[in-house]
Amino acid sequence: MSDRLGDRLVAAREEGFAGRRGEAAAFGALLAAGRGAVVYVHGPGGIGKTTLLHHFAQLARRAGRPAVWLEAAEVRADGRELGERVPDRPDLVLFIDGLDGPREARDTVHRELLPRLPADALVALAGRTAPPLSWRLDPAWQGLLHLLPIGPLDEADSRDLLTRRGVPRAVQDRGLAFTRGYPLALALVADVAAHGGEAVGPGPSPQIVRALLTSLLEAVPTPLHRAALEACAQVLSTTEPLLAALLEVGDARPYFDWLCGLSAVESGARGVYPHDLVRDALDAELRWRDAERRAALHRRASAYYQRLFTQADDRARQRAVLADFAYLHRDSPVVGPLLEPVARGAAGAARLDRLTVSPGPVAGGELVEACTIAAIHEGIEAARLVHDWSLCPEAETYTVRGPDGVAAGFYTLIRLAGTPPRGGPDDPAVRAACGWLAAHGALRGGERALLVRFWMSRDEYQAVSPVQTLITLRLTHHYLTGDRPALTLLPFADPEFWEPGCAYVDFARLPAADFTSGGRGFGMFAHDWRRVPGLAWLSMLTERERAEDPFAVAPPVTSDPLRVLDRDDFARAVRDALRGLARPDGLRDSPLLGTRLVAARCAVDEAGPRERAAALRDAVRAAAAALEASPQDRRAFRALHHTYLRPAGSQARAAELLRLPMTTFRRHLAAGVGRLTELLWQEELEGGGPPGVSRSEWSGPGPASPT
Repeated sequence: MSDRLGDRLVAAREEGFAGRRGEAAAFGALLAAGRGAVVYVHGPGGIGKTTLLHHFAQLARRAGRPAVWLEAAEVRADGRELGERVPDRPDLVLFIDGLDGPREARDTVHRELLPRLPADALVALAGRTAPPLSWRLDPAWQGLLHLLPIGPLDEADSRDLLTRRGVPRAVQDRGLAFTRGYPLALALVADVAAHGGEAVGPGPSPQIVRALLTSLLEAVPTPLHRAALEACAQVLSTTEPLLAALLEVGDARPYFDWLCGLSAVESGARGVYPHDLVRDALDAELRWRDAERRAALHRRASAYYQRLFTQADDRARQRAVLADFAYLHRDSPVVGPLLEPVARGAAGAARLDRLTVSPGPVAGGELVEACTIAAIHEGIEAARLVHDWSLCPEAETYTVRGPDGVAAGFYTLIRLAGTPPRGGPDDPAVRAACGWLAAHGALRGGERALLVRFWMSRDEYQAVSPVQTLITLRLTHHYLTGDRPALTLLPFADPEFWEPGCAYVDFARLPAADFTSGGRGFGMFAHDWRRVPGLAWLSMLTERERAEDPFAVAPPVTSDPLRVLDRDDFARAVRDALRGLARPDGLRDSPLLGTRLVAARCAVDEAGPRERAAALRDAVRAAAAALEASPQDRRAFRALHHTYLRPAGSQARAAELLRLPMTTFRRHLAAGVGRLTELLWQEELEGGGPPGVSRSEWSGPGPASPT
């Protein structure tokens, strides 16, 4: 036992060191080589850079080489006095920690100190960020500069570190999830535990959170910069426009650029995001310090995602927005566990990004892969059905592929008009679905229901997994932007497990549509998009995300459900609406006010009679504008225009204005009413305009007066 306190400190520090075997091996190899080299260790605050440098110093001492330690703050801009601190000897190993401060210190090390060292000197530098690009591109440094980025410890090394510090197993289990492998966080847990405190209960203690944030983050210039950092921690990834929406500022560029420069914030294809531990610490701190501000950030993010989703032309961007939207629900006790791959933040998003969905329905070898997965989990009969449905135009199968290019899962969609598709196989799921649709009169002429006949992961079947999450997001995207089905029917092999999550997203249990296939029972769930269309559905989920009891937030149309008119009733309602179009209160009692046609243009549960009537007028005028733009419909439009849109006073006067015989005018008018009804009916079947788009965004200007 040494009698020097310094030796005891070094021994204790080395005894508590865990992990970093790869980094230690790389440094040891450079020591053994005996050639000059510069090792640049970099990583965010709290990741263990200083501890690693101390371990390197021990390796150097064991190799019989003198280790000299400097702090970057000791390096003067002119480089003077460095010669006194750094001996001129051939076997030197120099360590400089903390190259995060003024640029002058780093430049002095680069330009003044390193070139004066012996040719075989080994230097280890540490800073939060990687060395400047000029270092890495300079040909003089090729072969000399070795970048050593370090990240969190894995679970085994994290547990080893806690064990070395005497932390009981029970405390280890609670602390590992929060600490995310960050040595500083692990050390704080060990320190609190050593003093008899509760380091990590349901959440980390405020003391640990404050200590972490102090160590992890650089100086925050202004309160608005701090707000930007807090906002960044609440969303899956942050772009400059999203940050502007979260901060409610016109120009977020200065704050976004500042985020990009933080060592605790990373950049990716989706935007910037904090390291997971930083995210957790910021979220925990904001949660207990200002819960209302946290809720406000979630509301602003949700509104931004809904707006972006309805306006985005890029389907890939729309799908990414759904993942961002789902991330806001990570704290829900109901669906949070079902969204685990997304809720894991950057790591979960990265796993999802490594999965791809086939660009179109599969055939050939990809279809064989899907059939194989079906056979593994549901038997040969299921594999035969997947194959036979691939031959039917009403069905489509898509595969999910992993980074290795091999199918990791698949799903099959079938469009149903109320009866089993002609030429399709005899499928118990389709029989049950069509039986329920027929018994409840659920579909009108021209409407379709979407049955998700198969969906599964190769490895986890229908359990929570990245493949299951990606399929869920893709199906949601399809519901909202594809054919816009009237209903979606979704079966589960374990309906009891999924029932709370389905209820959260307003998919109702349909026991009458349950079925048995291949000896396995399946429970059916359904959502009616006519009664709760896309915008209302997303708004409902936003309300449920921030509600203490999500099920206390009723679906938005419970008190005033959408009217489901058949084709003839719809046509009569259009004719009545045309007759009342020119009167201020002419649409007050129209049956169309409660239809999908209007619901897609305004939230029917929130809009009053005037707003609904205005939305209906916009729908009629937008359809009329489409007639005017069509050369073959223009004569019919003119008759319609002078009779209903800008009435001439009588049909006789309208015919006179158009210089048409009365019989010809009436024929044109009938054609105009018929074509207008056809356009509106098609919009009704498809769910109206894009979900969530306001009237002004969707309808555009009304039809111009014909000349």
